[in-house]
Amino acid sequence: MKTFALFLATALAEIVGCYLPYLWLKQGRSVWLLLPAAASLALFAWLLSLHETAAGRVYAAYGGVYIGVALLWLWIVDGIRPTAWDMAGVAVALTGMGLIMFQPR
Repeated sequence: MKTFALFLATALAEIVGCYLPYLWLKQGRSVWLLLPAAASLALFAWLLSLHETAAGRVYAAYGGVYIGVALLWLWIVDGIRPTAWDMAGVAVALTGMGLIMFQPR
């Protein structure tokens, strides 16, 4: 559970760090959004370093959680409800994440 919670926080930091520049570039929002975006991306990198397993394994497994959080962002922030296909994709990605992170050592 700790690993999954850390992945959730990591994904949120990455999405916020990418979403703020998107607002500046695509929606004409303030260039000052780049400052919290940079801080969020630095937080993202730091959070990835907190995982106890090899970096490559963490990056691979993190992708599954990122997909799920990105679709939640799509629904909550962008107001677009994920489709059944989206949810199936998340299930497959999270299954892969579980296989990678929780394999016998």
